[in-house]
Amino acid sequence: MRAPRNGNGCDVLVIGGGIIGLVTAWRAAQRGLRTVVADPGPGGGAASVAAGMLAAVTELHYGEQTLLGLNVASAARYPAFAAELEEASGQEIGFRACGTLAVALDSDDRAHLRELHALQRRSGLESEWLTGRECRRLEPMLAPGVRGGLRVDGDHQVDPRRLAAALLTACERAGVVFHRAWAERLTVTHGRATGAVLAGGTGLRADQVVLAAGSLSGRLAGLPEEIVPPVRPVKGQVLRLTVPPAYAPFLSRTVRAVVRGSHLYLVPRENGELVVGATSEELGWDTTVTAGGVYELLRDAHELMPGITELPLTETRAGLRPASPDNAPLLGPTALPGLHLATGHHRNGVLLTPVTGEVMAHVLTTGELPEVGRAFTPGRFTPPTSAAPVRQEQPA
Repeated sequence: MRAPRNGNGCDVLVIGGGIIGLVTAWRAAQRGLRTVVADPGPGGGAASVAAGMLAAVTELHYGEQTLLGLNVASAARYPAFAAELEEASGQEIGFRACGTLAVALDSDDRAHLRELHALQRRSGLESEWLTGRECRRLEPMLAPGVRGGLRVDGDHQVDPRRLAAALLTACERAGVVFHRAWAERLTVTHGRATGAVLAGGTGLRADQVVLAAGSLSGRLAGLPEEIVPPVRPVKGQVLRLTVPPAYAPFLSRTVRAVVRGSHLYLVPRENGELVVGATSEELGWDTTVTAGGVYELLRDAHELMPGITELPLTETRAGLRPASPDNAPLLGPTALPGLHLATGHHRNGVLLTPVTGEVMAHVLTTGELPEVGRAFTPGRFTPPTSAAPVRQEQPA
């Protein structure tokens, strides 16, 4: 059943203009769907803070083997996706096939890395164990105390800010229409999502609505209670430093470590930028950059790589990752006809951009999730007892 259109009608309304909303809109427009994005600042969101690690292997966590399959599938798509997007936008996105080195600074970290290596091997992933000396041979700036590490040549990086800018341009060139305002309320007519009302009162009508608002996805008014996505914000503080030409090359690849129980990464860009992150804080909607957060990142980074304190500090930022109960995304149709979700990507939003665009375009054109996305349906969080029909609302 299609919603009747008026002058503001479209085939697809995407609520949220971060990288997930933009890739969904771009792929939908490529399929011939008239697509609208509602967001006051498209191209922003969590991607403007993220480091851009494409770490399907080194991000592996116990209990996340299902998510691993989606991560690996998306990582495999990245080279072709990057080439297509750069051609469509005329902009480079900073994709680097540089690999990743995960290192241990003490015996406990070394034991943890050994366990991770065993899990990677059992999962069919490629990684190579190195001694501390071999790690320092690859990255001479590492501290002498490094005890060992994992070399993962398949975990790469992209620049999320350039990725978002390229997606924005590709969307515009594909005919996506942007309304630079928040969607304040979902419109539900006769038990079906039929659009949204924007800040200022403008109403948009749509055959299908995609909620891709990141950590804000659960705050859209008008969502039936049983449809509200279980997504929460997880704060991350990130630093950006600049590597002067006299210090280059400071790092040749992404370096990760666990320092006193805190995860740390250093991501070197080709333009001389070095991204250091990231804290993980359950503090609700707070995006304050704190002295403590900056201190801890610099302290741990100095322990890993002493020369880092000689670099100019050029930016401090904090962002909110959209986390679901199982740390995996919610993709596809909800129990409310006409409403789809593309949210909850947590720490993997940049990595999962290619496969999310593919999954959502398939859903929007066929009504069904493709095989790669079926384990991530929003319905996995709906208790069997919540089978009551979705309540009906009239348009605001």
